[in-house]
Amino acid sequence: MHVAASGSPGPTGKPAFPGAPTLTAPPSWRCIDFISDIHLHEGLPRTTAALADYLSQTPADALFILGDLFEAWVGDDMRAEPREAECLRMLRDAARHRPVFIMVGNRDFLLSSDFLADCGATALHDPSVLEAFGQRALLMHGDELCLADTDYLRFRAQVRQPAWQQAFLAQPLAARLAQARQMREASQAHQQTQHARHEGTRYADVDEACARDWLLAAQADVLIHGHTHQPATEPFAGAVRHVLSDWHLDQNLEHPHGAPRAEALRWQALGFSRVNLA
Repeated sequence: MHVAASGSPGPTGKPAFPGAPTLTAPPSWRCIDFISDIHLHEGLPRTTAALADYLSQTPADALFILGDLFEAWVGDDMRAEPREAECLRMLRDAARHRPVFIMVGNRDFLLSSDFLADCGATALHDPSVLEAFGQRALLMHGDELCLADTDYLRFRAQVRQPAWQQAFLAQPLAARLAQARQMREASQAHQQTQHARHEGTRYADVDEACARDWLLAAQADVLIHGHTHQPATEPFAGAVRHVLSDWHLDQNLEHPHGAPRAEALRWQALGFSRVNLA
């Protein structure tokens, strides 16, 4: 895996391309799957079951999870919780059959590389470049380039600080879980407000101009990301963008009436396709 040179702060104040490791798919990878935004937690039994079915049945030769596998991850001692222990077993089994790469997202950014190694998975840097089938794809979770979501970006900058993480992880697990529940409830209330205010529109999307700069720096012609919960395949920033589907198969506060949804993006020599798992 080759690591590109790191970028420097851009003159416009937008985040400069930080450099990205490049992974070249071996010839044996004829089918590559991408998923993200599963948001696993104790209140999503159908979504958890769907993930278990998918992991046991996918024909993919490699699997890339681009962030937010878990709704919240408050430290690696969560692995002893019943639902998280079940997910750990699923990941270990999946990794016995194919390489599994996991990128952290905005909800599970405290997943450690040690924990991922215990799952049999490989930690994937955000962003990364994947070379396959004669193309270069820039892989991201996507939250860092949602520049219009200024409240979230301030929060992101705070919680990515080592001092904040050290203080948070020093608290008892019960206290951290309680804070995670409070943050989830606040996030759901915010999303409901935003949905009512922006019904029928796309909001908190990746900034196109900044994405174009990153794609050029990465010499990539494909962009693959999650986070925005707006699955689409479309021209974007001078490239083709594939926005991954979020998964919601259980009615809950965030999706009280939404149609069930779960997809994997599949990359093969003939191109990209979407696999409906709902």
